[in-house]
Amino acid sequence: MEILQTAFMQRALIAAVLVGITAPAVGIYLVQRRQALMGDGIGHVAMTGVGLGFLLSTSAIWTATLVSVAGAVTMELIRAYGRTRGDIALAMLFYGGMAGGVLLINLAPNGSNGSLSTYLFGSLSTVSPADVTAISLLAAFVVLVTVGLRRQLFAVSQDEEFARVTGLPVRALNLLIAVTAAVTVTVAMRVVGLLLVSALMVVPVAAAQQITRSFVVTFVLSVVIGTAVTLAGTVTSYYQDVPPGATIVLIAIGVFVVLTALAAPLARRRARALRAAEAAGAPDVAAPDVDVPAARRAPGDVTV
Repeated sequence: MEILQTAFMQRALIAAVLVGITAPAVGIYLVQRRQALMGDGIGHVAMTGVGLGFLLSTSAIWTATLVSVAGAVTMELIRAYGRTRGDIALAMLFYGGMAGGVLLINLAPNGSNGSLSTYLFGSLSTVSPADVTAISLLAAFVVLVTVGLRRQLFAVSQDEEFARVTGLPVRALNLLIAVTAAVTVTVAMRVVGLLLVSALMVVPVAAAQQITRSFVVTFVLSVVIGTAVTLAGTVTSYYQDVPPGATIVLIAIGVFVVLTALAAPLARRRARALRAAEAAGAPDVAAPDVDVPAARRAPGDVTV
């Protein structure tokens, strides 16, 4: 295939697969916690890290990772301890991160607003071998955390008080979710862009929830959707010369619309199967699928 003959597209496809896996893997916990827009806030803060990378003439991915992790931890502490003025503090953090990024990149010798735009909206041609290495290492960390600690993270995301009663280190787990989300933002910024990465963390999860009920199935399906849309968007961007980030997000939204349309007929089919089973004298199973159809569930209502 022509697309595999060029080195930059090989790197772009590898990055796209890693982004497609990591973004929904973290996003499912943010959706459960009703923090779907947290990735957007981290993306604003990460802009300062990108500008710092240009100013120091070093890898923008690593400086963005450090700054976004610090910002995510600050956001989590404000959420945990902030009171009536916590939203103001978060707003200043977000806008300060964006302003800092613009200022620093213009102070850098080789920086410009044009350079910043590749990080804001994604760029296939600028993914370097060093970027692929950094993205791979960061993605491995995200997968280890989201899969290895899925039970603990799910418990904290569902009910912090119950998790605390059971003896889980709630504060440490909350901070870990924030740090993992920050790392995911920097993983995705080269492909999707800082301003659109939050959509890839949320939309595949929301799409999967339309037709699934358990946490594990939702997790797996959202990762499959995320990987499929990032690959489809990357390939489309190459052949049609359109922005990769915007293309990926629009494809993801299209998948959400299709699965939403399928959710109601699927719920009716389950209801008919249940009535047939009851008429045949079968045990009462799958009742939750009838009582709460997938199309009517709140975004975070999934079970283990």
